[in-house]
Order: sequence, then structure tokens, then C-alpha cells
Amino acid sequence: MKDFTRLFDVIYYQNEKYPQTDAISRKIDGEWKHYSTKQIIDTMTQASLALLKLGLKKDDKIAIVSPSRQEWNIIDMASLQAGLVNVPVYPTISESEYNFIFNDAEIKYAFVSDAGLVKKIKSIQPNVPSLIDVFSFDQVDGCKSFDDFLALGEGGDVAALEAIKASVQPSELATIIYTSGTTGNPKGVMLSHDNVISNIKAVNPMLPLDSEKRVLSFLPLCHIFERTVCFVYILNGVSIYYAESMETIAENLKEVKPHFFTSVPRLLEKVYMKLEAASINLEGFKKKLYFAAMEFANNYDLTKNYGLLDSLKYKLYDKLIYTKWRDALGGNVLGICTGAAKLNPKLARVFTAAGILVAEGYGQTESSPVISVTPFEKDMIVFGTVGAIIDGVDVHLDHREGMKEGEGEILCKGPNVMMGYYKRPDLTAETIVDGWLKTGDVGTIVIHKGKKYLKITDRVKEIFKTSGGKYIAPLSLESKMKEIPYIEQMLVVGESRNYVSALIVPNFVNLKDWCVSNGVKSLSNKDLVNDPAVRKMFQEKIDEKNKHFGQWETIKRFELLPDEWTIDGGELTPTLKVKRKIVTEKYQALIEKLYS
Repeated sequence: MKDFTRLFDVIYYQNEKYPQTDAISRKIDGEWKHYSTKQIIDTMTQASLALLKLGLKKDDKIAIVSPSRQEWNIIDMASLQAGLVNVPVYPTISESEYNFIFNDAEIKYAFVSDAGLVKKIKSIQPNVPSLIDVFSFDQVDGCKSFDDFLALGEGGDVAALEAIKASVQPSELATIIYTSGTTGNPKGVMLSHDNVISNIKAVNPMLPLDSEKRVLSFLPLCHIFERTVCFVYILNGVSIYYAESMETIAENLKEVKPHFFTSVPRLLEKVYMKLEAASINLEGFKKKLYFAAMEFANNYDLTKNYGLLDSLKYKLYDKLIYTKWRDALGGNVLGICTGAAKLNPKLARVFTAAGILVAEGYGQTESSPVISVTPFEKDMIVFGTVGAIIDGVDVHLDHREGMKEGEGEILCKGPNVMMGYYKRPDLTAETIVDGWLKTGDVGTIVIHKGKKYLKITDRVKEIFKTSGGKYIAPLSLESKMKEIPYIEQMLVVGESRNYVSALIVPNFVNLKDWCVSNGVKSLSNKDLVNDPAVRKMFQEKIDEKNKHFGQWETIKRFELLPDEWTIDGGELTPTLKVKRKIVTEKYQALIEKLYS
């Protein structure tokens, strides 16, 4: 195979170029189980035949609701070569979101990982007329297993499958990925084979990968970032090892000793905090040396020509300190690519100083996802940027009133831009104008070695991301929380933080009524917001409303404020909308307290 044009072609490309004995590996019962390239292809062929045996026709939709594992990849590629559309769904979303997605996409079969997810999907099945059945990767009582599913493919019509494979065009819809919308209902992003393949080909030369490399994968495959990167791994014959869970990453890194992995900024934040904490028990010379090495890394400058003394210092720090940092990540890591949220330049600087190149990528589901990524070469890294615009993609900055000189909303045009939003031509027309995808991000362009690098400076809309890369729609959260009769005003915060918090102005009339009914003595507003019984009540009410949202959206901490926001005070617009920037600036110290 000289070229690949459909997503399922990529595994066949690997089989011809770099067949692997451990193409995909996963830890089962304490042991790493390896699946060869041939095993993957044979199983996905049987899975495709099983899908056809179920009566599925071209463009029918199936859903995968599971953490990353080899069955995820198998069903993904099996459905695509059978002419179907794969709808990946997060395992952690709320029941109402499952209901909406499954009905909107008219899902016919769902493939889930375990008993908990079987229960979730079975519970919504009566509300989803299109959903015929559910299969579980694990053995679960009362649910058909993946083995039961594969058995359906035995003796299937291989010639018919081959005819369907040959008929699949690169321009056709491959997947619908639902992303959170500001109105509460997710939006289905339609991506063709062409969309994602163009991204794979553009990103591939920029990553330090070949058939001798191993990677640890722990980001969810239902996110287009990790899914596209995994296709790049397959293309290069890279051995993919799936982490057991987010809690076992440190252990899995030491076991697998990967050469590369992708991450979200939050993970690197945790690693950095552990590095800082490691100095607490040190004494004397060791402590001084550790702090000196940390300070050197914090100020590391790729453009600086270090003199002899600094070079000797670096060698000392590297031998005694930085090598231990590398060992904590398995000892072989050459590079880490971060995406899905903004990375603190300090973290990129520290890890790069320690010999682990950290490069950022940028994009969104609607762009398949990459718009820019930093090449993994030391002299090509520009701290504070999200990388160089990839080949074949054009970027234009749409400058508008209120933006600084040189800034503009990032508009993207290229083969990576989505086909549109599923069943939403109105939203598609708003988001793609004359072929330009409106990203909603504000940025500037930095020129480095003849390449255009993007730097993100703000967001056009109020929707934001946590440091874990999850989109948060604050209006949706605020609207639901303000159903609580004791909340008057509210501002959700958490941009680039590891969880969501809120500033709350109580409805003091209702709150004081509650106090009378619950034996809380009359207090001033200032004392009332700090009263333990009041805070406990608010916590219980918020916890109840949190059940309507995905795990990452839930409000983890809050502060009650004694003073109402007003037009005269500058916190509200004439139409009584909260001025988010003003309130955030005014209460910056309090917000920092929420994350201390």
C-alpha cells in the first residue's frame, strides 16, 4: 500500500511497512497483554462481518462508550471499513447527555466497556427508539459480550465486505463527535476520512516517532486529539500501550518506559508539584543543589548561548537532578505533546531543560483537531506559543474592537475543517463562513525561523477549558444552579484550572427565611456567608444540581459573597448581565483562594 486515504487503511499500511508483535498492549489481571498487527486486522475483519450480520447498512451509526483499550480501536476501524459512522461518547457524561446524543445520532448499537456503563446505557435504552442492543467488552451478566458479538461474524461474506470497503470514499462521513454547547445540548461535529487523514499526514513529520518507539496512551480516545494521534502512531508502527487508569500513570510510565506521550497540562502540573514537593525533606547541600537546579530550569532559555560555567552547572544538575526527573517518566521520554488547554510556559521550560522536549499543539474537534503544533526540535520550540501552523492549513486573524493590536479571532481554512454540525445547518453557517472556521479563540502570530507560530491570548466567547482540556459552558452551569432559591447571582470560574469553582451572591431574603426555619440566629450578610450551617446547606444544594452535569463540569468549590452585584457597582450591564471580566478582576484574590 503506497498511500492511505481512509482511516481504516492506516492499519493495513502498518501491516505492510512495520508489522508489530505489540501493536497495541493493555494490562489485564496484572500482566501486559500484547496484540499484534495481524491480530488487530483479523479481529476487526471479523467485527466488520458481525456488524453486517446485524443488518447494519451504510451510514448507520454505532456508539463506543469506553475508556481506551484495544477493542475501542478494533470497533472504530471495523465500523469504518463497513461503511458505518462511529460516534464515540465520553463514559463520564450525564444521563441527559447520553439521551440527547443517542437520539440525535439515532444510534443502533452501543459498545461499552464494563458493568457500570452497561447499566447506564441500558437505563436510557427505553428512551432511545433506534437503540437495538448493547455489547460489553467485559463479561457482564445480562448483557451480550464482545465475544458473542464477534461470533456473529464467523462464516461471514468476506467478498461483500471487500466490496463495501472499496466503495468507501475519502470524502464520506467517518465519525460524529459531540462537543459541549453553550446552550446545554452537545453539538455533533461531522468529520470525514479526508478531514482526519489530512491532519495525520500534516502532523506526522513533526513528531519524534518511528517503528522502534513505544508510547503510553492515557487520554480518552473519544477525544479527537488522542484518536488522531493514535492513528499517527499506527501509521509509524509505534507500539501503543494503554494506561490502566489516570491513577496508575506513574506506575505505567515506569513499566512501559515510553519514548513519547500526549498529555493535558493538568498532568504536567501534577508532576511539577511532585518535583517541588521532593525538596521538602532534603537538607544541607542536597537541598541547595535541588533548588539551584530548579531555578536553572525555571529560567532556561533556548535562545541563549550558555558560557562554560553555566554549561558545567547544567551537566552537574543533569547528572544529579534532571536524570531522576526523566526516570520518573520512565527514563526514555524524548518528548511530550500537550493539547486541549493552554500550557503554562514555565512547565514547558522546566521539562525541556531537563531533556524532555515539551511542545504544544492547538486546535479543536471542528479542525480534526490540529491547527498548529510545535516541531520536536529544540531550536523550533517557542515557549508561550501553541506551535507552528501545519502544512495545508491557512490561518487568518479577524481583528475586532476590544482586541489588542496584532490580535484577532483565529480563523482556519483547510482540508481539516469539519463537514459541519450534524443536523444543525444553522450552527454550521455561523461557525464556517466562506470556508473559514471561526475558532472562538483570540491569538497573535509569531514568526520563528520562517514559520508562523500561534499564540493564544483570550477567548471570544465565554466558554472555557479546564487544565484537563474539558470545555465548560458557564451559562449552562449558572442557569441550573440558579434554580436553587438561595442563589441570586453566580459566576462560574475555572479557566485553565484543574476544577470548576463559583462565586455566589445569595438571595438574602430567602436565605434569612431559611435561617429562621432552621434555628440559625439572625446575622449580618458578612457573617451569614461564613456560617457553617449556611455553607453546609449550599454545599448540599449544589451537590444535588451537580448530578445534571458531567464529572468534569461539576462545581467543586465556591465562595459566598456578602455584597450584591449592581449596575452602579460596575459588575452588571444595563441588561443585568454579569460582566465576567470585571467580576473576575475584582475578586481575583478570592478566586486564587479557591485554588490554593
